[in-house]
Amino acid sequence: MTDKRTTRLMAQAAVIAAIYVVLTIVFAPIAFEEIQVRIAEALTILPIYTASAVPGLAIGCLLGNIIGGAPLPDVVFGSLATLIGAAGTRMLRNAKPVIAVIPPIAANMVIIPFVLRYAYEIPLPIPLMMATVGLGEMISCGMLGLLLYKALLPHRSRVFKE
Repeated sequence: MTDKRTTRLMAQAAVIAAIYVVLTIVFAPIAFEEIQVRIAEALTILPIYTASAVPGLAIGCLLGNIIGGAPLPDVVFGSLATLIGAAGTRMLRNAKPVIAVIPPIAANMVIIPFVLRYAYEIPLPIPLMMATVGLGEMISCGMLGLLLYKALLPHRSRVFKE
């Protein structure tokens, strides 16, 4: 890998992380708790375009959770859920985009309800929180992520040079 390419990929990851943090903080009132739509999760579509999105999203989630005042289990496991989802999207980058958004939705549906129960002490049943988190992820990753995909598609070669 050339130095120029390495620098470009690191810059892409940093910009994606920064955007994730800003979106998490700006939309914090709807980004945490048992019913959540984390607008920043729309960015989990970006691994379709660039591998640098995977660490960028994980670092952005980590920093967004820290700055947002999330408890430690949310910082750790929320960031892990985003990392797993982003890596899954990257692995499915050649599939239809509607398929590629499934990993972040699934990872958050499975992991975040336990974070809500044990870190935030929300007494709702885990299956109910799986449904509410899943619905929020379908809105952010599914609807908003696919809109972002379509908006970036004509510009992908200029924006995401690898």
